[in-house]
Amino acid sequence: MSAPIGFYFDFSSPYGFVASEKIEALAAKHGRSVDWHPILLGVAFRETGAMPLTEIPLKGDYARRDMARSAKFHGVAGFRMPSRFPIATQAAARIVLWLKSRDPVLAATVVHALYRGFFRDDIDISNPDTASAIAAGCGADAAATRAAIDDPAVKDALKSANAQAIAAGVFGSPFIVVDGEPFWGVDRLDQVDRWLATGGW
Repeated sequence: MSAPIGFYFDFSSPYGFVASEKIEALAAKHGRSVDWHPILLGVAFRETGAMPLTEIPLKGDYARRDMARSAKFHGVAGFRMPSRFPIATQAAARIVLWLKSRDPVLAATVVHALYRGFFRDDIDISNPDTASAIAAGCGADAAATRAAIDDPAVKDALKSANAQAIAAGVFGSPFIVVDGEPFWGVDRLDQVDRWLATGGW
């Protein structure tokens, strides 16, 4: 089988959420799997000097409109901007990293549950107890998941994952890598599809 598609995302990224709902079907269409890479956009922003779109004058109002419009365009039902946004996503990211090394299939399920909890149900997944409860609802061990969030080794793993992502040129969410070719943004899904079909141009 061909190499997995790298999918880099922050749980506080609306466009990342929309793309997360589409990427598995797109990958499967081309005989690929998805390698989920949770990252912290704040770390990338320190490198690029960027900031959350919703906090930028003029651009923020447009972004909120476009996020909802893009979700509808891509057929992602139930999207709504959370009442608290953006949020810290360390807890959710650590859970996924920890699960990836144990059960990648469950990790993918938890990615969707956490993302949907935030962008559909307005659940504050920055809260470690809340995030671990969502993972437990997917079948993860509740106590072990909660403990993983505070585990120094898992914290270090997330720091390392962020450093590796930046070294690989990742600066936003979603950031999709196909055989070394980078694509930034949910609006690049059509290009990803064509690239997978043709091998590039």
